[in-house]
Amino acid sequence: MTLKLDKVNRGPHLSTLVASSISREIAQGRLNPGDQLPTEQALATTFGVSRNVVREAIARLRSEGRIWSQQGRGAFVADVANSPVLTIDHDALQQADAFKSLFELRGALEVKAAAFAAQRRTDADLDAMKSALAAMNTAPYGSVAWLKADLEFHRAVVAATRNSYMEQFLIFVSERVRESILAAGNQQGSDDMASTTLGEHNRILDAITAGDANAAQEAMQLHLNGAAQRVGLHVNDL
Repeated sequence: MTLKLDKVNRGPHLSTLVASSISREIAQGRLNPGDQLPTEQALATTFGVSRNVVREAIARLRSEGRIWSQQGRGAFVADVANSPVLTIDHDALQQADAFKSLFELRGALEVKAAAFAAQRRTDADLDAMKSALAAMNTAPYGSVAWLKADLEFHRAVVAATRNSYMEQFLIFVSERVRESILAAGNQQGSDDMASTTLGEHNRILDAITAGDANAAQEAMQLHLNGAAQRVGLHVNDL
């Protein structure tokens, strides 16, 4: 078994890059169902990262159903064809059509989630949204900290739906979107853009606070349209 694994570029998403590289080996048939992965130490040396990064990558692949682990034996490639777990390949999302499709899926779910949140939110949910917006206010636009706070805001919205399946699915999809934006580095920052984006989030929060489901849906749709434009997607394509 000859694998084509190389050191990964440094960045805020090393474990994602490691997981993506292993996934590519599986997709291209150099790792097959039942094959055992190299040890954590061997992978860490090959990729030029710490064992903690490798553990995070392995945990992610396990959660996606790509591999399975057995105590004392190591990690093995799973039979993905028979796995019920949803997987979204990081490399595939570098293609414009795939990224647009994922963004479209996120939007379809998140608009409805905003309506549910307006009807079901608690004071604790609103506090979580406000805390995320405060973090966005202090972070440079488009930075890792900004995108993390942005994700936390959307997580707080979907948590307010009280629908655990919607929450799990949207968090998974939104995290893939965030990683793709980070990898592409295509968010051009400006004070005007930061102000516009924060304004969109505040309108969502206001509608949810008021318990207005229709206004919350409209505010979320406007925000997602704006977000699409900011990452180079055309609104009429969504």
